Amino acid sequence: MDTQRTLRRRGAAAGLPVLAAAALALSACGAGSEPGSGSGPGNRTSPGPGTHTVRTAMGDVTVKDHPQRVVVLDTAELDSAITLGVRPVGATHADVATGFLDYLPKDKVSGIRDVGKIAAPNLEAVAALKPDLILTNKDRDAARYQELSRIAPTVMTGATGFPWKANFATHAAALGRTGEARKVVADYLAHAKRVTAALGGTAKAEATEVNVVRFVEGANIRVYGRQNYIGTLLADVGLGRPAIVDEAKDGFSYDISPEQIGRADADAVFTATYGDPEKSKETQVTGGALWKNMKAVRNGRVFKVDDQLWIQGIGYTAAGKILDELRTDLTAKSER
Repeated sequence: MDTQRTLRRRGAAAGLPVLAAAALALSACGAGSEPGSGSGPGNRTSPGPGTHTVRTAMGDVTVKDHPQRVVVLDTAELDSAITLGVRPVGATHADVATGFLDYLPKDKVSGIRDVGKIAAPNLEAVAALKPDLILTNKDRDAARYQELSRIAPTVMTGATGFPWKANFATHAAALGRTGEARKVVADYLAHAKRVTAALGGTAKAEATEVNVVRFVEGANIRVYGRQNYIGTLLADVGLGRPAIVDEAKDGFSYDISPEQIGRADADAVFTATYGDPEKSKETQVTGGALWKNMKAVRNGRVFKVDDQLWIQGIGYTAAGKILDELRTDLTAKSER
């Protein structure tokens, strides 16, 4: 499954409104108020004892204050639940050999029932688990919203990927874990600041231009822009980005052919692979002269990263691991 690929279809429609929602959710958490407070998705009100209302992409949804049987239908929702200390009773699997993404702690996903593939859940399997809450998003399950809502209260965010911080606030509100969410966000912000400091401070981080290149089976090579999950992490650390990232019409990514790989050059390049290395053109490109002539390659500043973690995961548990890798990789070379 190409988790972020669907963002390209939304273009500008997912741009400024999503950015504003993400910033609102993050600032609300950082300021000590509940994630999702305000007028946007994730806001909580109390319609009656033992329940609260969550504002979602599909309207207000009433859920239990502390749902016990949660089913999640995408990777970001699974990351959110695990991050907040909730073990879902069921989850859809990603298009990977392990089903659930490898970066998630094995003890945290143990016992979760597989309810089908992402974007094609087995609704009978979902219903059999008798959930009291379902978490998903419109990208995957908009067409199934009514069916899912008949099974259990369904909290649906508008999109996956770029608005992950606002989505997390909505997930936290639905799970009754807003206090835990505030701590998660505060810890993440402190972690990002430590990485920036390790890189030599704000000015040095900004002067270090970084690209993320993904080799995708059956598609052109993808250079990630600013309006996606990994782009927000790089921005939170304050890293510089080469000019090519701003050529993406929707801010998500800019596709290049193997013959254009030199355009992806930067001070440091992180590469991920989705699918077979041969079919994704990774083997062809990295064995060629154009690749070997890139500044990042010559300087030993190309870093192979896990596609499941960097691209498919989308959440604060993934983010913490990525921040650690950024610090390790970008400081290791500079110390030599």
